[in-house]
Amino acid sequence: MKIFSKEQIYEGDRLTAKKQGITSTELMERAGIQIFNWLHIRMQGAQVPIHVFCGIGNNGGDGLVVARHLITHGYNVKTYIVNCSDKRSKDFLVNYDRIKETTKEWPAMLTCKQDFPQIHKDDIIIDAIFGIGLNRPVDEWVTQLFMHFRASQAYTLSVDIPSGAFTDKITDNEDSVVWAKHTLSFQSPKLIFFLPGTSKFSLQWEVIDIGIDREFLFNTETDATLIGKHEVLPMYQSREKFSHKGTYGHALILGGSYGKIGATLLASRAALVSGAGLVTTFVPKCGYSILQTALPEAMVITDKDENLITDISFDIAPKVIGLGIGMGTAAKSATALEKFLKSNTAPLVIDADGINIISKKKTVLKLLPKQTVLTPHPKELECLIGKWKDDFDKLEKVKVFSKKYDSIIVIKGANTITVYNEKYYVNTTGNPGLATAGTGDVLTGVITGLIAQGYDPLQATLFGVYLHGKSADIAIEDLGYQSLIASHVVETLGEAYLDLFKQPEQPQVEEEQQENK
Repeated sequence: MKIFSKEQIYEGDRLTAKKQGITSTELMERAGIQIFNWLHIRMQGAQVPIHVFCGIGNNGGDGLVVARHLITHGYNVKTYIVNCSDKRSKDFLVNYDRIKETTKEWPAMLTCKQDFPQIHKDDIIIDAIFGIGLNRPVDEWVTQLFMHFRASQAYTLSVDIPSGAFTDKITDNEDSVVWAKHTLSFQSPKLIFFLPGTSKFSLQWEVIDIGIDREFLFNTETDATLIGKHEVLPMYQSREKFSHKGTYGHALILGGSYGKIGATLLASRAALVSGAGLVTTFVPKCGYSILQTALPEAMVITDKDENLITDISFDIAPKVIGLGIGMGTAAKSATALEKFLKSNTAPLVIDADGINIISKKKTVLKLLPKQTVLTPHPKELECLIGKWKDDFDKLEKVKVFSKKYDSIIVIKGANTITVYNEKYYVNTTGNPGLATAGTGDVLTGVITGLIAQGYDPLQATLFGVYLHGKSADIAIEDLGYQSLIASHVVETLGEAYLDLFKQPEQPQVEEEQQENK
């Protein structure tokens, strides 16, 4: 699913009105009706007090459409105009007149804290105050209104975007943003739904189809894409009957040090379970017996040193190398890695201490093959690109780094974001159970295993991140968040593959469903 920018959304609205022969007011009516339908299906006439707060721009116009349809269907509605400016949009004014024609109880004007209505915990708030066009700080009294919403603990539903949030930057004051329980986003999700510093403003989100021109949606290139099952399924490579282990590539997992052999074990298992035909693990001598015992499917090559990687040499020709896991950053290991990179020609997936080593000597970055995959956690990412001001600054710095070194960067997090070629790919799978030791090693192994099978590095990364997260989603159904460990993620990778082809369950349809006329 594409994540459109603010400018693209405006252009989509304009083209839709032009090509479909409708006015912007009619498009607003369509959008408002879709919000109403979403509410009506779930509430079925329940007389819970609904407070609809409308701004004086187009987002407020959407809110007035919602309020009008709720009123005409007999709901217990109170409508308020957050009168924060002298400027009113044309479509707001049209719908303001329409709601006054619909009910004798005209919308209440709010201009200061003294105007705030009483809101109870069991009430519903519909936030339609500011939309994506907000480009200035929120007035102090409006900030107090947002804090009033939070204090009430009422269920808060935002229209398109939580009011006060920007689409392309971080607000300086978190209290100046509505903290919604749910956001209904028109046609496309907003990037801020997936960033650590802004995702808190909407605990859940859902896309509402308002009929934007299909040709525009299909042909418009976006900087960001949401990666879910529909996006990764076309990447899947089926297997032929007469294939053999050589068909699916030879992966080398390189890393480990005394006390950290488990990292290479997890990565090697993940590479095998993800489908690599052969896996060889290169470790210090202390890891030999462990790997031969715990993972008989893998072959093992050892360094001359007992406890560290000090001399990377082997007589195999792997199709891809995953390195850095559990390696440590000792001077001997760093020297060995730099020497190896000078002669290596195989594709690379670099994680953990591999990233820490190359971060300390930036000239080594120039030795990386094109489309090398780097999978840093936040502190490792900071070592690579430097400190960032906020999430948008972080994304921009990663994009610059990716372009400079022609590398694929995986920003691990609740919504892992892969950055390459000036584009962002936002993953939709995964859960807090992954916040445990070793899951990053598993991800390195999965991506390495996919590249071994013939997936190009970007596809392998997107597919691997999705499978890794989906595997964890499946595992927690039996284990819960707290009990998930990295080995469980490997064990359920097969189920994650099978889930790609599982048909979604058909929702039960009410025998009698009211339709908006």
